[in-house]
Amino acid sequence: MRKLTLTLTAVVLGLLLASQAFAWGPGFGRGKGDRPCREAALEKLNLTTDQNAKIEALRDANYKETRPLREKIFDKSVELRRLWLQTNPDKDKITAVQKELRTLRNEMEDKVTALRFEMNKVLTPEQREKLANTGWGRGSGFGPRGGR
Repeated sequence: MRKLTLTLTAVVLGLLLASQAFAWGPGFGRGKGDRPCREAALEKLNLTTDQNAKIEALRDANYKETRPLREKIFDKSVELRRLWLQTNPDKDKITAVQKELRTLRNEMEDKVTALRFEMNKVLTPEQREKLANTGWGRGSGFGPRGGR
């Protein structure tokens, strides 16, 4: 009887804890950058089918072009994490990997900037103005990059 009570208590407790996780939901996740925000902003512009096709082609090309860079960033991040987890972390190695990681992230930021310029070329002046007013490019949260 005691074993049954203990088992039932564990199951009920597990269900209660799991229900809290389901109540909060999955959140926004990371996905491909802030793509849901960009999608919502672009939908408000009433793009033509030709504009949609051009923007999607630009995005796909950029995504394929930046894949090796994203993989390098991931690998360097893992390497940095492993360096920090060593019993005696080597300051010089960590600093060198951090510099490489910053360089890769800067390169990625440059490619994103180039993509945005190319996407702006597809839009009409009215659409560009409307896009600027939607807050496209701002992240979520507080501060200058996404504060309200």
